[in-house]
Amino acid sequence: MGLLTVEGVVAGYSAADEILKGVDLTLDTGEIVSVIGPNGAGKSTLLKVIAGILTPHRGSVRLRGEPIGGKPPRAIAALGVAFVPQEQNVFPSLTVRENLEMGGFLDRAGSRTRIDAILARFPVLAEKRRQAARTLSGGQRQVLAMAMALMVEPSVLLLDEPSAGLAPRAAVELFETITRIHGDGVAIAMVEQNAREALRLSHRGYILVDGRNSLTGPAADLALNPDVRRIFLGG
Repeated sequence: MGLLTVEGVVAGYSAADEILKGVDLTLDTGEIVSVIGPNGAGKSTLLKVIAGILTPHRGSVRLRGEPIGGKPPRAIAALGVAFVPQEQNVFPSLTVRENLEMGGFLDRAGSRTRIDAILARFPVLAEKRRQAARTLSGGQRQVLAMAMALMVEPSVLLLDEPSAGLAPRAAVELFETITRIHGDGVAIAMVEQNAREALRLSHRGYILVDGRNSLTGPAADLALNPDVRRIFLGG
């Protein structure tokens, strides 16, 4: 049994809308799993279903075997699933530290200790802890968004297009941060436009096309698949 299992999920943004048409995904303890595919394939929708932002029309989402599909986002976060959306993932007018305080909303009493631990883990945030989030670079904002998610001490971290819009060097640094977070024992499911780097970091990969699983397998095998290389990796 996987840490997180998605089976046959059908979902969309209205009752008649089926962006996902029966998607499966498994994330095991200690894994990084990447979800790649063309625009409109349903990748971000899948993460929103897992995080509780969307309720599946059919199918199941389970954490450690217990159903979580359709639970409110706050309840899912309390169970240890943290979601970092692609956009609007920090509070621009608040300081870095205040953003971390917002991330610790589930346990205000214990948030100070976790903030200190987060700032020790991410020196770039410690240096800028009194600055407004809007003053950070794109890469630093993404690190802050992930640090906010870590305030709930998740077992599962969901990342939606973390490198989108970043300069190449900032993207490299961000992927290094993701690797370090995984090294601390957090399982990660990541939707990522940089398919080559995503597969390099991951244990397994899922390719979605038109709301369905197209290919699934070890990330290294997918990276060597001629069709995957031609369509998603630039040859």
